[in-house]
Amino acid sequence: MTKHNPHLSRRTALRTVSGAGLASIAGCLNTNGNSGTPSDGSPSSNSPGPLRRVVVDGTTLVVELSEDADVDQVNLIQPNGELFGQRDVATGAQQVTFELGTSYAPGEHRVIALAGEETVEESPLSIQPNLRIVEMGIGKNQPEMMWDNSDDKISKEAFVSVENQGSGPDAITQLLFIGDVPYPSDEEGTNYADNDDISGIYDPERDTEVEEVVIEPGEQITLYSYRSPFAFVRGEGTSCESEEQNGEFEVILETQVSSNQLSETYNIHYSASGEFDNCEITFSEG
Repeated sequence: MTKHNPHLSRRTALRTVSGAGLASIAGCLNTNGNSGTPSDGSPSSNSPGPLRRVVVDGTTLVVELSEDADVDQVNLIQPNGELFGQRDVATGAQQVTFELGTSYAPGEHRVIALAGEETVEESPLSIQPNLRIVEMGIGKNQPEMMWDNSDDKISKEAFVSVENQGSGPDAITQLLFIGDVPYPSDEEGTNYADNDDISGIYDPERDTEVEEVVIEPGEQITLYSYRSPFAFVRGEGTSCESEEQNGEFEVILETQVSSNQLSETYNIHYSASGEFDNCEITFSEG
């Protein structure tokens, strides 16, 4: 945290972030057996073989077979070469499914159609989530973005909009605010950053803190904080001062499938105030 005068050193965030490159939504097989979708987002062309179409629908991998497919079994092979699952194909059936959930290994999978012990067709399919933080804000400044509750409650909480631009589902297991916020998630505040059993994510429909939130490919969701990162608490985090203050903080998301952290850094500004909890807060992307 820094004031205009004098200088106050900024806290060092506890967590580092593994960057994730942006990727377009993928999940269908095209006529060449490669995964992907056209630029307009419509399904790609059907395969000429028995594997007519393969697509990730939510947390499920759907394999559609051609009408004349002579296939007894469909196998799904993980990126490490191990079998994820196998499905017998009943006579006349044109679809089998694999429930991916949010515990699958991200990367290039292989869908194999078999007749007896003979491979009839094999096609690769990349299943990989790709999350990014679209927007964040605090209830005090943007109450219209929060759930329907008392102004006092939502003013202390934050919202974070997240988008999955990848081809596979993921689960967000923790929402953290680290740095120069009034009540951070580390030992200077609520102290749950290193506790995997605490998510810091609020579900307004259930009115409780939830363990995780699933985000499907192509989906955008809004997360809400549960542990009041923008509540002023004496002796904790950042309090208002008689001089303006500037600082920096990170919003960090822990994810399950990606097994890494997603982070966005923000600059934060506190107006001058004679009371420890009565300053205005504004921020911008760092």
